[in-house]
Amino acid sequence: MKKFLNDADSFVRESLEGLALTQPGLALLEGRTVAVQADRVVTGAAGPGAAGRDCVPVALISGGGAGHEPAHAGFVADGMLTAAVSGGVFASPSVDAVLDGIRAVTGTAGALLIVKSYTGDRLNFGLAAQLAQDEGYAVETVVVGDDIALGDADTHAGARGLAGTVLVHKIAGALAASGADLAEVSGRARSVASRLATMGVALRPGTMPGSGEATFEIDEDRIELGLGIHGESGVEQVGHRPADDLAAELVDRVLAARPLDDGARVALLVNGLGGTPPAELAVLTRAVHRLLGERGLTVERAYQGSVMTSLEMAGASVTVLPLEDGETELLDAPTASLAWPGGGGPVAHHADVAVPDADAGQVDPGEPDERARAAIDAACQAVLDDEHRLTELDQVVGDGDLGEALARGARAWQDDPADGSAASLLRVLSARCRRAIGGTSGPLYAAGLVAAAQALEDGADWPRALAAGVDGIQDLGGASPGDGTMVDALRPAADAAPDGWEAVLAAAEEGVRGTVEGVSRKGRASYVGARGQGHADPGAEAVLTWLRAVREAVRVG
Repeated sequence: MKKFLNDADSFVRESLEGLALTQPGLALLEGRTVAVQADRVVTGAAGPGAAGRDCVPVALISGGGAGHEPAHAGFVADGMLTAAVSGGVFASPSVDAVLDGIRAVTGTAGALLIVKSYTGDRLNFGLAAQLAQDEGYAVETVVVGDDIALGDADTHAGARGLAGTVLVHKIAGALAASGADLAEVSGRARSVASRLATMGVALRPGTMPGSGEATFEIDEDRIELGLGIHGESGVEQVGHRPADDLAAELVDRVLAARPLDDGARVALLVNGLGGTPPAELAVLTRAVHRLLGERGLTVERAYQGSVMTSLEMAGASVTVLPLEDGETELLDAPTASLAWPGGGGPVAHHADVAVPDADAGQVDPGEPDERARAAIDAACQAVLDDEHRLTELDQVVGDGDLGEALARGARAWQDDPADGSAASLLRVLSARCRRAIGGTSGPLYAAGLVAAAQALEDGADWPRALAAGVDGIQDLGGASPGDGTMVDALRPAADAAPDGWEAVLAAAEEGVRGTVEGVSRKGRASYVGARGQGHADPGAEAVLTWLRAVREAVRVG
């Protein structure tokens, strides 16, 4: 696995140095992997009673192994953490590193250590807290074990700390910023930690910097349920399934472990594990939010983003926090952290709004043309039948979406086919393509169909209508034969149309063959230049697909 890496030993420090350049107010302790709010560092004599320490509010300190970015240093900012102590990748920081962080930012108001429930973190942060207390610092510790995957068995080291830890950071950080004392801040943090419940799922593992080794092995058709964030395997491997089914699995397990009364108010956090695109997280968020509502819960706050990752692991976790009075205000309180995913305010419950029918009232259907209808039906079915091949062709020289895009247009027709004259059918199909296909192909096909429809309405026969349609595509897209686009098949086909269908297909086939050795100057394949040589243009291949289908439909009719 390729990574942006200089040396595994310097990886964590260099990562923090880069973060310090972009996170406002962030600084690093010299020679340490400890990130601090620069204006909260107490200089001069050490010790809680030293000059300048009496005006500093409660400090919040967290941390753990690296590899979970933006946690933990990404949350060092006003309104959240005061300092974050980082160890190596998936390795707890040393006792002395934690102690250095405590000494750097703790004043007479004291400090709260927020520790994820992993053995190394508990030991190193715990001993550092004892040593700091011996030096006279007021230090409290809260351990977060929000993972519910392992159950209550005594055969393991206890529930692990997962993404729910970030909600503790936010609520405790806002409370500390309000001027609350150490007892109130630590009490609230423990309360929140006790109510959290998180369950994770991974689709594929991450890889360790330096070694390039996967953190666990899994087959392509399997997923890991109930995993931690240190690259360890989950508690169970199961078959992959649709997002809605995965969401139901996660919600069911969370609510089985933390039963809630009907009507309970909750905050939801859907966390990406590092390699999950935001769009996929949003699909999961949608499903989880719906399921919580169906189970009688009121989602007052919902957060989505990669806040506690596991390198580039593809997966997600779902955290549910039952809310107590005042906690929505603490979640909404401002923070300077760029990594916090919340914008504040209640969840927006969007209702579907009816969209005006773009076809209604705009197209006079006229007398039904059964042959035109059969030709369009056949062309759409041919595109659907050829979707996979067109997608594979486009993966070689384009962005791999042509088959899927054209299939959307074909399904838009099949889902609600129209009747009427040839011209009206082409106008309806144009509107469907315009809305459903998108990308480059959508507007080009829409323009060609409208131009062909106009020609028919003006009295043209079908060869002249095809030529007009190709003119419309060329006028909008700017491509000419030889540029390596669908025009390489369309223009020759239109020029040969007066000689009949066999001439049309022969010309289109010759045009497609011409795109194999040329270097595309327009369209999707132009971005790969000479690397596209030896492959036919997918757009031209698609034209040949539906032309053949139209020829057969007209011949049968």
